[in-house]
Amino acid sequence: MKVGLVTDILGYMPFEEMLDTCVDQGIETLELGCGNWSKAPHLDLDGLLGNAAKRKQFLNELNVRGISIAALNCSGNQLDPSIEGEMHKAVVNKTFQLAGLLGVETVVMMSGCPGGGPSDRTPNWLTHPILPSHFEMLDWQWNEVAFPYWKKAVTTAKQNGVRKVAIENLGCNLVYNPETLFKLRHEVGDTIGMNFDPSHLFWMGGDPIAALRALGSAVYHIHAKDVRLERGIYEVQGLIDVKPMNQYAGRSWNYVALGYGHDSGWWKEFFTIVKMIGYEGPIILEMEDLTMEPLTGVKKSMNVLKETLPREFDVLT
Repeated sequence: MKVGLVTDILGYMPFEEMLDTCVDQGIETLELGCGNWSKAPHLDLDGLLGNAAKRKQFLNELNVRGISIAALNCSGNQLDPSIEGEMHKAVVNKTFQLAGLLGVETVVMMSGCPGGGPSDRTPNWLTHPILPSHFEMLDWQWNEVAFPYWKKAVTTAKQNGVRKVAIENLGCNLVYNPETLFKLRHEVGDTIGMNFDPSHLFWMGGDPIAALRALGSAVYHIHAKDVRLERGIYEVQGLIDVKPMNQYAGRSWNYVALGYGHDSGWWKEFFTIVKMIGYEGPIILEMEDLTMEPLTGVKKSMNVLKETLPREFDVLT
């Protein structure tokens, strides 16, 4: 299990400085944003696609430091019924192409969320269907939009040498838990698996360890990210919270550095179950704690990973 980082959290650093910082922290592999929701701070998608010399130089900067690429990330909403959806589709296809050129076999992305019908102009994430029209909406989203798109996307991924498309279990997407992942996988095949992020199960009220056992070999990638349920708020308001993330003082839950939501004992059990299901891939830290400086959060989270992962590290910092 190599330890990696989603590098967007260090997006204020130039590429080479980010790499040197990762070496200093014992980070061995990277997940690099290619666009869409990511600002792609460390990767020029079009520039690398169009220039073999740039690709060679890019890989050399990684290789000389002993750092690999765990995955490329093009997370966005390619099923958005607006022009944004078409733009996101283009970035997804370019990411598949670049993955093939760089020899990267895993691409992380979201399932996407369509509108509620053919005339909708905005996405519609339906989580509490009551009326018959709601179930008609869900059928349309899956059968008329999601399944056709993903059948084509899987074909494109394979044509470019991408073996694993790891879909994150994030809310506001059709795939957000094991059940919905298997629903898509049943239709389009096992090129699709899950980028399992335990933080999202926490705020949805689920149990990430139980979900891991249910997913088994369908886990293709793992994000190490924590959530804290805010005492005195979530008990009163519940876990459905629509306040912006930067209003963390008043939210029912917040993304936090590892150990600030669940202690090392929980993470030790989690990573033991990761081993039990046969996962041997990278563990990628995603740090989104807005209450501390980015590098501070990375360092504190890395200390938890070094303590809890079932492997040895050269130095515990």
